[in-house]
Amino acid sequence: MNEFFDLPSDLQHSYLGLVALHLREALLPVLAGLLVALPVAQLCVRLRWLYPPVLWVTTVLYAIPSLAFFVILIDYTGLSELTVMIPLAVYSLVVLVPAIVDGVRSVPQETLAAATAMGFGPVRRYVQVQLPIAAPAIIAGLRVASVSSVSLVSVGMLIGNAGALGNLLNSGMIYNQPRLVWLSVIGTAVLAILVDIALIVLRELVTPWMPRGSRRTTRPTALKDAAR
Repeated sequence: MNEFFDLPSDLQHSYLGLVALHLREALLPVLAGLLVALPVAQLCVRLRWLYPPVLWVTTVLYAIPSLAFFVILIDYTGLSELTVMIPLAVYSLVVLVPAIVDGVRSVPQETLAAATAMGFGPVRRYVQVQLPIAAPAIIAGLRVASVSSVSLVSVGMLIGNAGALGNLLNSGMIYNQPRLVWLSVIGTAVLAILVDIALIVLRELVTPWMPRGSRRTTRPTALKDAAR
């Protein structure tokens, strides 16, 4: 069984090492995208006219093929993990910004009025009232962005050893070993499923105030349109 997971020495990692690298390259960009999307989405909520152009810009950036993005970045970041992670962070915005905007806009005005009456300022109201109520929609967006990011990391194999599990696809073809291809495909699929399950568990933990039956929220239409 151990021989099944033996990898060529030029990959410079064990199989578990590639799994850890894949998770890092996939999830750090989503986290960076979330940190950017939170203030941008709040601006879009406060300034409604800003939302359409922001959505247009994120959609146009999402339409740029990942390989073209890599080629543009190579002159600045070289053949590194950063060249893979920057496009993934940008791609996540097209899902996360609408998810946060929709979630925050769903907060009842009565709740906001009550928070204001209790002396909550705009920042405190956003962090302690709006975001917790919007958590189901935000986590739905994170699920789409994370699973997409896990799958797209493999494209990094085209710019050198920056594709994590995707590197196994290239090695499998070079050495004519289908075993390596299966390790890449199955490993990436399992990682995507596990990440999705982890986010479902997170949703259950951060929304204890919701009835269990109502937690099975449908992903917003905007998220379905954005996913490819």
